[in-house]
Amino acid sequence: MNAIRKRDLQGFFRSPLGYVYIGAFLAVMNLYFFATCVLSSSSDVSSVFSNMLIVFLFLMPILTMRLFSEDYKQGTDRLLLTAPISVWAIVGGKFLATIGVLLRALLGTVPWLLIILLFGTPSWSAILGCYIAVLCAAAIFAAMGMFLSSLTESQLIAAVLSFALFLGLYVVDMLSYSMGTDGLLGSILNWFSIFTRYDTFMSGQFSLGNLIYFLSLTGLFLYLTARVLERRRM
Repeated sequence: MNAIRKRDLQGFFRSPLGYVYIGAFLAVMNLYFFATCVLSSSSDVSSVFSNMLIVFLFLMPILTMRLFSEDYKQGTDRLLLTAPISVWAIVGGKFLATIGVLLRALLGTVPWLLIILLFGTPSWSAILGCYIAVLCAAAIFAAMGMFLSSLTESQLIAAVLSFALFLGLYVVDMLSYSMGTDGLLGSILNWFSIFTRYDTFMSGQFSLGNLIYFLSLTGLFLYLTARVLERRRM
């Protein structure tokens, strides 16, 4: 697994993809942080992190589209599938490589904490909740995008499918918000909403149920990806 992780992580930065992803992420988020917190002299970063999930919605397909599609197109998937390693090692290595890129992008937000500490009164529980929420939601998006990448050798198709899925999840959240939790359908949509659970973490309210939900959904798509690879290995 570690060898796969290193191979894919290096692959992100051998091409411009990793740098473009991190650069685009930091350009958008730093601008939003400046407009939301610096100009208004506010130490509340929850709205910044709330919009960070929307940025991931657009950028994550670009990051995950190549995970398996590139191997399929170049034929290197046969080397992976015939190697004496389990499909879970392959899936886990690629997933951890993706998370590694995300962590490098989030490291670029550390100066925000210094600015808030110098010029404001930070709520560390809320900030910690924001980072936990981002990592949990990003893990789900990464697992979903990787699964869709495992279905096709076209990076473009993988990116479009991922964006359509993420956009669908956002629509579900909007519907659950508009319906409320009074009706049965509204309650069901609210329960499935990633964004609603994300907002709970951002408010500094730790919920074991929400954490289990994030981990379970991530595990589900990792499992589905492993099943796809098992079929290709046969």
